[in-house]
Amino acid sequence: MGAAVTTEDLLRELAPQVLGAVMRRYGNFADAEDAAQDALIAAATTWPDAGRPDDPLAWLIRVASRRMANQFRSDDARRRREALAASWSLTPAPPAPAHDDTLILMFMCCHPSLTPASAIPLTLRAIGGLTTREIATAFLVPEATMAQRISRAKAKIKASGESFALPAPDQRQERLRSVLHVLYLLFNEGYTSSSGPDLARSDLSGEAIRLTRGVHASMPTDPEVAGLLAVMLLTDARRPARSGADGELIPLAEQDRTRWDRSLISEGVRLITAALRRGQVGEYQVQAAIAALHDQAGSHAGTDWAEILSLYSLLEAMTGNPMVRLNRAVAAAMAHGPGEGLALLDDLGERLGDHHRLHAVRGHLLEQAGDSRAAIAEFRAAAARTTNLREQQYLTTKAASLAAEPGPG
Repeated sequence: MGAAVTTEDLLRELAPQVLGAVMRRYGNFADAEDAAQDALIAAATTWPDAGRPDDPLAWLIRVASRRMANQFRSDDARRRREALAASWSLTPAPPAPAHDDTLILMFMCCHPSLTPASAIPLTLRAIGGLTTREIATAFLVPEATMAQRISRAKAKIKASGESFALPAPDQRQERLRSVLHVLYLLFNEGYTSSSGPDLARSDLSGEAIRLTRGVHASMPTDPEVAGLLAVMLLTDARRPARSGADGELIPLAEQDRTRWDRSLISEGVRLITAALRRGQVGEYQVQAAIAALHDQAGSHAGTDWAEILSLYSLLEAMTGNPMVRLNRAVAAAMAHGPGEGLALLDDLGERLGDHHRLHAVRGHLLEQAGDSRAAIAEFRAAAARTTNLREQQYLTTKAASLAAEPGPG
């Protein structure tokens, strides 16, 4: 580890290794996760003053192991476990693992019995090394609420009887889908916050990228893992140009493309190119191919919208996701005119209800079609329904600017 690595970054990197070592020795995911979290907090509070130990991982494992021994001593079943706890405290802590258990832990944290609302915070705490308070702040809920959510998630994993091992080969691909879905949702929440004053939370999107890099390192030949990482990198590359000096939203068509991160674009293009060559196309690879077309285009108007429309049609056939239809409508409008896009929105109300994105896209397409009055109504409806303040400001400004334009003479 280089000296330039901050304590916070180091602890996040070591968090899954500590939990993995404790799990292998003592079992019981819930208790092991609590012990690992206590060790991380102890390091965060003592290392800045006392200095970083020579072997940070061994220090963390030793503290977590001591916490586990103390826990067993104070358990209701103390009499039955006293001898076992004593033997643990007298024997040395397990050595630093020679292998990385991050992938096993990812499968556990993204167990099919958990909803994304539970799996995401559990993943952030157990593998990302974030405290419950940090996670609660990120999702704008009280710390006690988040603690209960994480506790219930750990109880479900315990009840499932999940062993500390990779899923059986015949289950692994389906379980991997759950892992990738959780990471995808985590990235999206960071890239566009579902609520709050900020357009994005770069700490969450950055953590999603870091964790996905870890999964890719463990499964370098899986094309969908590579595809998901490529989606994240190609999307995150636009982040520097996505907001103005005051934090206001700048839509894709108006972004200064010279501010896009070319190194992330190059890495993302390499990843998706190699993944597609494997001939096992999945939904994340298609999304990455779309993102690559956007990032490689010289301008919004000069984008290959016909190819993007074709890819969105393929993605919709794969997933049946109504949000994909929404994006397909935008591509259709750019390739063939707003009328084509508006036609694709006709039945989406039944599937998306009153979602603000449906109103926002319809407003943009109506504006392209020259129907300012209808576009204003849609932009206002979208602004009233989004809970992200920056999106709300952008949509309100769009409606106001259209309303200020002179009408036909």
